[in-house]
Amino acid sequence: MTTSAPRTWTITPTPVGHPDAVVLLRGYLDELISRYYGRPALESEIVQEMGDGSDLVAPHGVLLVARDAGVLVGCAGLRWLSPEVGELTRVFVTAQARRGGGGARVVAAAEEAARAHGVGRVLLNTRKDLTEAIALYRRLGYRETDPYGDDPYAELWFAKNL
Repeated sequence: MTTSAPRTWTITPTPVGHPDAVVLLRGYLDELISRYYGRPALESEIVQEMGDGSDLVAPHGVLLVARDAGVLVGCAGLRWLSPEVGELTRVFVTAQARRGGGGARVVAAAEEAARAHGVGRVLLNTRKDLTEAIALYRRLGYRETDPYGDDPYAELWFAKNL
């Protein structure tokens, strides 16, 4: 599946270990960690949080990588929690690609991938300090729901029926 978006965006499933995926996932973690601690992320913290990405590899999930005219601009992951439920995770758009609808583009591509997988409901969690993400999810129709899972950083939980 490839999703094209305006401004020559392409969003494609990409192996977690692919160099492009690694660059984006490291950027995502660098920003999350830096915002959480209020200081630049340490390399050791990024490595610790990176994990092996097996939750975003078939049959457990998928990672989507976004490019604009070949330039890396974002990513989104989906985990399959059950045959009917997916979890949106690792939504990230580079600073240079923000403010042009990039977040909505990667989330829409993830929702399309979820539908193609037969998923009818998408869950996600986030932190309260990620106000831009919260606003995006609400704008895209995600509504607060009961807590789920064991993510120690989760403070808000959202769901959307596709």
